[in-house]
Amino acid sequence: MKKIVNTTSAPAPIGPYNQAVIVGDSMFISGTIAMDLQSKQLVKCSIKDETKMVMDYIGEILKAGGCTFDNVVKTTIFLQDMNNFVQVNEVYASYFTKDFPARATIQAARLPKDANVEISVEAKLF
Repeated sequence: MKKIVNTTSAPAPIGPYNQAVIVGDSMFISGTIAMDLQSKQLVKCSIKDETKMVMDYIGEILKAGGCTFDNVVKTTIFLQDMNNFVQVNEVYASYFTKDFPARATIQAARLPKDANVEISVEAKLF
């Protein structure tokens, strides 16, 4: 059985998917980008601000599924420009207090809505 997780505290999906799905003791969060909740438009600002917005949204989705960043076991970061890696990493690291999750970071030719950063997460329900 799978449980669908959606919250109004993070951007609604822009396609045929959900913000997150829980299967067994695992939560899978879809790629999240920096979208304004009211206008539903992409927020283009500094890469640090965009990353913070994405991580805050992921935190809200985690909370809606009964988790925190402590539950995260794997992340995937997609960057429009790998030159932003250091700045994204600075913001990303501030969301974890111990035992960092496994992670992949890749540069993508193009992200949804031409975002600069998209992050997806996998978490375990403890």
